[in-house]
Amino acid sequence: MPPTPSGRDRRTYDPNRTRRALINQVEALTDAAHRLTPAQHALPSGLPGWDVHHLLVHLAQQIDAVPRLLGRPEADVSAQAPSAPAPQVSLSRWALSTAGCAERWDAAAREEAALVEDGPARVDQAVADLEPVIESAVREDLLVPAAAGPMRMLDFTVSRLVELVVHGDDLARATGVRVSLDRQATAATVRVLADALAAKAPGGAVEVRVPPFAVVQAVEGPRHTRGTPPNVVETDPLSWIRLATGRLAWAEALEGGRLRAGGERSDLSGVLPVLG
Repeated sequence: MPPTPSGRDRRTYDPNRTRRALINQVEALTDAAHRLTPAQHALPSGLPGWDVHHLLVHLAQQIDAVPRLLGRPEADVSAQAPSAPAPQVSLSRWALSTAGCAERWDAAAREEAALVEDGPARVDQAVADLEPVIESAVREDLLVPAAAGPMRMLDFTVSRLVELVVHGDDLARATGVRVSLDRQATAATVRVLADALAAKAPGGAVEVRVPPFAVVQAVEGPRHTRGTPPNVVETDPLSWIRLATGRLAWAEALEGGRLRAGGERSDLSGVLPVLG
C-alpha cells in the first residue's frame, strides 16, 4: 500500500482550466495519430512489448475512461456533501498505485489491440464518447469508482491529463511525429508527479524544483526554512516527467545536463519513478 499522502497532496485544480487542457491535449493526440503512416504503427513504442498500435489503443482507453466511469451506476454525487466521507484516493495515491495496476492495463491494451485494426479510428471513437460528458468530467461534487478506489471526478480527469501527456511524449519519441503538449496539461502532470514524490518520500531535506510549475520538499532529514537549501534538485518539466515515470534514468539526466542535483541527500534515484 502506498504511503498516505499529505501536505501538497491537497493541491486543487481549476475545473475550467482542466477541461480546456483535456480538450487541447485530446485534440493534439488525435491530430498526431492521424499523421502517422501505416509503417509507423508497427514501430516499437519504447514500452515493453508494445508497438505504436498498442500505444494508440491505450491512449484511446485513457480518453474513454472518463465517459465509462461517468456511466457507472456507482458514481455518487456526494463528494461535497457535509456528511460524505473524504475521497479515499487522492492524485498522489493514484500515481503511487499505478504500478499495481500495470499488469491489468497491459493486458487490456494487448487484448483490444489484437481486435482493433485502426488505432486512429479507435482514438476518434473515444473522443466522440468523451464530447457529450466533457462538462461532467470536471465536477468536484462527484465521486467515481476508479481502479484504485473512489476519486473525485475532477481529480480523475486530472489523472487523464497525466496519462495523455506521458503517453503523448511516448508517441512523439517513438515515431518522430510532433505531439503538442498543452501547457496547462503539462503543468498539472508536473505537479501531480512532484506531489507524489513528496508523498512517497516525505520530509524536508531536499527541495525539488521544476520551474515554472512546481517546488516541493521531500526526503527525511532536517527541514530547510531559510536561505539557500543545502540539498536541491532542479530540472525542466519534460525531463522531470520522464524521470518520474521511469523514461529517463537519473544518471543519464545528470550526465546530459538535464538535471542539477546538489547536496549529500539530493540523489533521488532510489525513490524514482513514482508513476508505474
